[in-house]
Amino acid sequence: MSLTLNIAATGMAAQELNVNTIANNIANMTTTGFKRQRAEFQDMLYRSLVRPGSTSSDTDTIVPSGIQLGTGVRTGALYRIGTQGELQQTDNKYDLANEGQGYFQVLMPDGTTAYTRDGSFQLNQNGQLVTSMGYLVQPSITVPNNALDVTINPSGQVLVKIAGQQSPSNVGQIQTAIFPNDAGLDAIGHNLFLETDASGAAVVGNPGSTGYGTLQQGFLEASNVNVVSEITTLIEAQRAYEMNSKVVQAGDQMLSSLTNLNV
Repeated sequence: MSLTLNIAATGMAAQELNVNTIANNIANMTTTGFKRQRAEFQDMLYRSLVRPGSTSSDTDTIVPSGIQLGTGVRTGALYRIGTQGELQQTDNKYDLANEGQGYFQVLMPDGTTAYTRDGSFQLNQNGQLVTSMGYLVQPSITVPNNALDVTINPSGQVLVKIAGQQSPSNVGQIQTAIFPNDAGLDAIGHNLFLETDASGAAVVGNPGSTGYGTLQQGFLEASNVNVVSEITTLIEAQRAYEMNSKVVQAGDQMLSSLTNLNV
C-alpha cells in the first residue's frame, strides 16, 4: 500500500514543478525576448512481476503482456520554446529586434561571450553599444560623438550621419549567432545564455544571411508567453495535483482500514 502513496507523491511533486514553470512564464510575460518553458514528464522504472515474453509452461508458451507495475512519474526536461515573440515599436534608435533566428553576442566581464534575444541597447560613456547591464555588444560598435543620426539596417550595418558628409559612414557590423540546439543553452539570468555542449557551438554570421533573421531598428521582441494558454495549463496542473492528493487520501484510508483489521 505504501507504493500507492509513493506513486501519488511523485505525481504531486511533478505537478508542483509544472506549476512553478508556468508561474515563471507568467512572471516573465513582459520580459523582453523571454522564451517560455514547458515541463516534460516521463514514467519511472517499472516493477516487473511477470516479465512480458517470459515462458508460462514447460512447453514454452509465451506470456503476451506480463505484469509491469508503474512506480510514478518524474520530470524529464524543462524545454525552452523558441518561437518568435511579437515585435513592439519603441522608436529608440538603439533598440533592436531580431526577426527570425539568431542571438546577439555580449562580452561578459570575465571575457566569455553570452547570448541574448534582448536588444534593448544603449551607448556607454565611450559611445560603445552596450546592454542595460553595461556589457559590450560584440563585435564592438562605437558611435562617434559628432554623429547626427544612427541607422542600423536589417543586415546589421551601423551607419552614422556626420555633419559635413554627404554619405553616411559605416562604423561597424552587428553579427548574430545561431545554434544547432537553442534549447540546450544555459540560462544565467539577465536575459543571457551561455553556450553548452548540448546547444552546440555558436555559428556567427550577418543578419539576413541564409538561416539568420533580420534586424529591426526601433523595435524590441516581446515575450512569447501566451497568457491564455498558460492559465489553461495552470488549471490542468492544479487539477492533476488535486487528483494525486486524492490518491494519497485513498491510500491513507486503505492503510487505516487494514490497520483496524489487524487490531
